[in-house]
Amino acid sequence: MHARWLGVGSLVFLCGALAGEARACATPVSVCDHPGAGAFALIEAGRPAPVVVEPQADPALRYAADDFAADLQRVSGQAAERRTAPGTGMPVIAGVLGHSHLIDTLASQGKLDVSGLAGTWEGYRQSVVERPFPGVPRALVVVGADRRGAVYGLYDLSAKIGVSPWYWFADVPVARRRAVYLTAGTHADQPEVKYRGFFINDEAPALSSWAGKHFGGLNADMYARVFELLLRLKGNTLWPAMWPPHAFHDDDPRNTALADARGVVMGTSHHEPLMRAHDEWHRHTGDGITGGAWDYARNGKHLRAFWRGGLERMMAKGDGRGYESLVTVGMRGDGDEAMAEGTAIPLLQGIVADQRRLIAEVTGRPASETPQVWALYKEVQDYYDHGMTVPDDVTLLFSDDNWGQIRRLPSGHEARAGGFGVYYHFDYVGAPRNYKWINTTQVEKTWQQMDLAWQRGARQLWMVNVGDIKPLEFPLDFFMAQAWRPAAMTPQALAGYPEAFARQSFGPAQARAIGELLTRYAQLAAQRKPELLDADTFPLGKADGEVLDGGAFGARVADWDALMARMQAVRAQVPAAQQSAYFQLVEHPISAFANLYHLYYAVAWNRRLAARGDARANAFADEAEAAYARDAALTARYHALEGGKWDGMMTQQHIGYTSWQQPDVQAMPPVRHVVGVATVPPRFGAPVVDAGGIEAVRYQRAVNRAGLAWQAIAHLGAGEGAMVALPQGRPPTTVADGVRLEYDIDLDAAGDRTAMLTLSPTLDTTGGTTLRVGVSLDDGPVQVLADTLVPAPTQTTTAAQRDWNRAVIENRRVLRAVFPGVAAGKHVLKVWRLDDNVVLERVALQ
Repeated sequence: MHARWLGVGSLVFLCGALAGEARACATPVSVCDHPGAGAFALIEAGRPAPVVVEPQADPALRYAADDFAADLQRVSGQAAERRTAPGTGMPVIAGVLGHSHLIDTLASQGKLDVSGLAGTWEGYRQSVVERPFPGVPRALVVVGADRRGAVYGLYDLSAKIGVSPWYWFADVPVARRRAVYLTAGTHADQPEVKYRGFFINDEAPALSSWAGKHFGGLNADMYARVFELLLRLKGNTLWPAMWPPHAFHDDDPRNTALADARGVVMGTSHHEPLMRAHDEWHRHTGDGITGGAWDYARNGKHLRAFWRGGLERMMAKGDGRGYESLVTVGMRGDGDEAMAEGTAIPLLQGIVADQRRLIAEVTGRPASETPQVWALYKEVQDYYDHGMTVPDDVTLLFSDDNWGQIRRLPSGHEARAGGFGVYYHFDYVGAPRNYKWINTTQVEKTWQQMDLAWQRGARQLWMVNVGDIKPLEFPLDFFMAQAWRPAAMTPQALAGYPEAFARQSFGPAQARAIGELLTRYAQLAAQRKPELLDADTFPLGKADGEVLDGGAFGARVADWDALMARMQAVRAQVPAAQQSAYFQLVEHPISAFANLYHLYYAVAWNRRLAARGDARANAFADEAEAAYARDAALTARYHALEGGKWDGMMTQQHIGYTSWQQPDVQAMPPVRHVVGVATVPPRFGAPVVDAGGIEAVRYQRAVNRAGLAWQAIAHLGAGEGAMVALPQGRPPTTVADGVRLEYDIDLDAAGDRTAMLTLSPTLDTTGGTTLRVGVSLDDGPVQVLADTLVPAPTQTTTAAQRDWNRAVIENRRVLRAVFPGVAAGKHVLKVWRLDDNVVLERVALQ
């Protein structure tokens, strides 16, 4: 036998399903509804195979085996027998190489090929084995290189037979099947990023309200669901909720033990050192340790004692190794604020040296044997760029700018034993505005940035901030799939992912249509986050005469209305059993976001007309009030789903922002009624907004040189897609290299012209501040345009702050080059690749 390596974790199943049953039946250990030569009957005549895990197996594997047996029952309708020995018949046998008598016996007898598996990180193999034991004609053997490898091998089978990782967290129903066969052979897989996980953050009021109502708090009963989801997504690391008053290890003593028993690596967020939740510093203040100034220079003794307690708790498992953890080192100011810059670098270096001494003392091993991470978040990255040294075995965790643009990545000379990682955001509290309510992430942008990270060598830890988990199901699913096998998440796999996700969630009938809804929703949502909307966000058109011109605002509303109509048409085709999941994953985000646009659009017209004494303002006041009521009704409907299962999860304030911070209480935006009755009801002309120019993907010629090739990334940005030179992560090129795109343009008049390049906002990840792109006309000289964008996520009013604010608010950059005295007629506009990480969405010559 030999191992056959396939795609990206559960993406193997998802995208394989798109190819149809015939292709699936031809690949090793793939799902068929009919038996073939040497196939394993996982479910036959409605009866599932027994599941065998030895009694001495690691608890993580026993938990996963229980879940897998339950999944077999969900699919077949009958309970799957749990065994500790093979017995008779055709069982599923799961174990860890070197820790399972059954697995090791099969390997020693040559019946199970485990070559190359030992020592791999979280690798697994699924093999159909003939006559493995007396009385057993055939078995499906799942072997892991370690405990999580075996766990992933079982959960991968669950995904293959149609149990979505979101079966509980999004109520995705499981289709019943009377027959499931797995083709003969061996399927093998393992991750390419070592630590992969998410951060539950900004969890009040939504997740905390929901957990309080249903579990009594953020306790082990709630986290059991989170751990299962994380592992089903093939993640392994969790940063738990930490907004006051939450502290994972201190809130419920069961949390720590359950995480380890499930096989989850626990960490703490970027500003919580040595396994301590920040809120713990403000608890138990009578113990003589906690409380006081969060200031190492003045209160180092107490801080060291506080951190020692976190490490001692980590080691309390009593096996000499402790609970599996990824320890955060370093320090930020109290409340996740910056430290004093003048003394920060030497102070931080001293703090980390002291923390590592504590790690060595408490664990009884060199600090280098305990996995550690130092998050270079916000100003801490500046310290690193200015010469701050970091111990070689510590993982350096770079961050994005909190809005999806990675700030810094390793360069070729920065190789280190601890490796590098990325902390990314789907949720954020801070300038220029919080975004916490609903999904606003394009997976295409996530792919572009994280593919860049992978190509540049950030491969040790990928961590994403997901707020309350819901309603970020789709982008989280994608992030974890890309983290499992980044090299396999090609642009083609990316393009197929929305449909594949929809197929796993809703089956094949509406998969393409639902995938298109998910994609279009994300495009519209990313253009302006809902917390940034108000009555002044976009301009209205003219209000002269009977017909009102909606202008740019009206065009946005029309886009959302078109999406609503498509969503409702698809909903009518979705079976009743899938309506709850459809509402959570598709209908609610589209309906709620579209309604928000209607609310502010009506407020905008009301204020404009009321200021003129135009009685038509009253109709818009009524519409605004109706939209505000619809928002509350959508929330109530969400909370009533599944008998109130999600009550509390949509309590996040999202209307009425006046600063970066959320309003304390959500309130209806003020509207005015005027005296009189409108003699002419409001009527609109068709809103037309001409974006101008050419979609970047509609080039005439792409010149690929210097080992680079232009690739259209479908749907990235606001239009049809964007152009990226692949592979990413390569050094700058010159005009002489000739890597360029060419666009044919016919001008009807002579004169001065301005070339405009619309880019997705990105940052110079090499440690500089500028990204360059070239533009030329015909055979003329190349003008080098420099996009200087510096993250400044504070409340300052500097030019850099305003520039960055505008970029992240509008989610685009426009660069201009002037060409004087251009003749009428045919021309070629050329865009030249100079620096990496420049993403071209649109070109124009005006």
